[in-house]
Amino acid sequence: MIQSKTTSEHYQWGQGCSGWRLVDTPGLSVIEELMPPNTQEQRHYHQKAQQFFRIISGTATFEVREEIVTVQSGEGLHIPPNTPHCIRNDQKVPLEFLVISQPTTQSDRFDLTR
Repeated sequence: MIQSKTTSEHYQWGQGCSGWRLVDTPGLSVIEELMPPNTQEQRHYHQKAQQFFRIISGTATFEVREEIVTVQSGEGLHIPPNTPHCIRNDQKVPLEFLVISQPTTQSDRFDLTR
């Protein structure tokens, strides 16, 4: 089945960020996300899910454990389960990326205060 942002469930999160659920099954989640400039998500981890972030456009800054990792357009980053992380857009242009989670992160997200 062909999927796109126009045919997928849309949701908003954070400060003006958007997501489109391209695949949403218990075993696999594929979401296209858009983060405006100077936005970030809450630091968190997943007990079961591993994730792969593929940057479509822009530059992502990740906090992975205690390390800062910059990921450019065309690159990706794998986050194993139980790894504290968050993504942010420190740039002056929007950040677009795919986040692929296996299994789904629904009911498997644990926010951290820092």
